[in-house]
Amino acid sequence: MAPLALDAAAWSRIDTVLLDLDGTLLDLVYDTHFWTVMVPEVWGRERGLDLATAQQRLRPVFQARQGTLDWYCIDFWSRELGLDIPAMKVADAHRVRWLPGAPEFLDGVRALGKRLVLLTNAHPATLAIKDSRVQVTRCFDASFSSQVLGAPKEDARFWRALATVEPYVAERCLFVDDSLSVLRAARAAGIGTIYAVRHPDTTRAPREHDEFPAVDRVAELLPLAVGSGPS
Repeated sequence: MAPLALDAAAWSRIDTVLLDLDGTLLDLVYDTHFWTVMVPEVWGRERGLDLATAQQRLRPVFQARQGTLDWYCIDFWSRELGLDIPAMKVADAHRVRWLPGAPEFLDGVRALGKRLVLLTNAHPATLAIKDSRVQVTRCFDASFSSQVLGAPKEDARFWRALATVEPYVAERCLFVDDSLSVLRAARAAGIGTIYAVRHPDTTRAPREHDEFPAVDRVAELLPLAVGSGPS
């Protein structure tokens, strides 16, 4: 059995657990398929392009907005691509699913008496679609979208805005995410305990994270006494 990532003593120094959504709690396969296959297929079909050509043409369009609010805004992409992105997301919502062990992790954190806060770059409409499938927000004490706070999680402005609406003590927080740029922003914001997720998309190979301690799944962070340790 692998050693625990966080022991009971470490958990005693944590009051608030800040969690990413996609790639941390939910399988990134939904978003991966949507943006790399479904959108190029539909966009390309309307222009007489095969999938590979459509993917090639859209790649720089997407890359130009990476790390900005537009990157995560389905209203922006509906206008930019001339597609009904919300309707397409609903049509593909059967792919929304928990990552292994994520619901048990949330139950375990609740059993430890910690405050649970969801921090997501997902557009509120996208979050609502996912919530209708897995009821994730009911597991949290609070949830915040970067679209509402006015900056993506990669941006220091997100963390400053968060501090005005969520009264947490940064050094007594655990934050978990799968994005290196977001993890770096959390560190710059003074978050005390930070972990990366190595396997955000179960259909793809795990990622390497050398800069932060990492787990394959969030359940590995719980003490065995809570009942959701690694297996």
